[in-house]
Amino acid sequence: MLGLRTTIYQVPDLAAAKTWYTQAFTTAPYFDEPFYVGFNIGGFELGLLPAEKATTGQPDNVLSYWGVEDIETVYQHLISLGATTHEAPHSVGGPLLVATVRDPWDNIIGLIYNPTFPNTITEKMSHP
Repeated sequence: MLGLRTTIYQVPDLAAAKTWYTQAFTTAPYFDEPFYVGFNIGGFELGLLPAEKATTGQPDNVLSYWGVEDIETVYQHLISLGATTHEAPHSVGGPLLVATVRDPWDNIIGLIYNPTFPNTITEKMSHP
């Protein structure tokens, strides 16, 4: 195992999701095809796949958390774009803070502030 590389969200409207995620992550996709849209988020892949069926009622079985510097600001940014609260920002011990929101297609996006983890791939490589 080499570690997490990709998080994929299934969406019924790929074009609308591409626009929403571009705004949510303030990053344009680097790969944009009718069958897949890929974003490079700090060296990790955020992928969008067209859902074969509606995603409402998506189970909460897997959560991926995107690292952030200011969890409240990012959380509020996603809410302002139409995400809904799944779990408001809160402490999970020490300085660690987490939050989760549901995108407009009911996928859960996790956010984490964890100052004990390096913030970039470059920092990670310098902290073995």
